[in-house]
Amino acid sequence: MNRITILAVGASALLLLYILEMVRRRKLREEYSILWLAGSIVILVLSIMRGWLEWISRAAGIAYPPSFLFLVGMFFILLILIHFSIAISKLHQMNKKIAQDLAIL
Repeated sequence: MNRITILAVGASALLLLYILEMVRRRKLREEYSILWLAGSIVILVLSIMRGWLEWISRAAGIAYPPSFLFLVGMFFILLILIHFSIAISKLHQMNKKIAQDLAIL
């Protein structure tokens, strides 16, 4: 294994362990950890299975396979941002409704 593979496996394994620890300590709710866990598992699998990474990156037209790992990471971060935006919008609507109900009282 070369240095970039070891770095990618180590970083994705540390991320996975950190997320599991945050859920265990109740600092991260399970509903929010699903996307984090999925993203770190996908990156970990692609880091370990170098052949899969090279095949997928070639199919996507990316010349340097480890760059595909960063693309996958950015994709999962985008999904997490969308998920949080939906949660914030829902909380905003609930807050507005509670304020209106309180004003009526």
